[in-house]
Amino acid sequence: MEDQELKTITVHIAGKTFPIRIEAADELAIRQIEKEVNDKVNQLQVTYKNKDKLDYLCMIALTYAVDLHKSNSAHTQASVLASRLASIDDFLDKALS
Repeated sequence: MEDQELKTITVHIAGKTFPIRIEAADELAIRQIEKEVNDKVNQLQVTYKNKDKLDYLCMIALTYAVDLHKSNSAHTQASVLASRLASIDDFLDKALS
């Protein structure tokens, strides 16, 4: 990734600003994530009063980590299933030949 391809934007999360360098094509996705995280912070502030914003951000990070783990697990299971189906297909092809 060359510097010419990068763009600097400012992201606002939980009342703090963060300048980040991104590929221009990623800006829309990052803005959507920024909104989603801030919406989750606001929801958590209503649900769990008297907590620090860092607590909310940690809860959100944990939620994303769990979702990523589930996604990776599902992807792994799909790969194993595809491999098994390919083996069954090969077995049936040989049996029918």
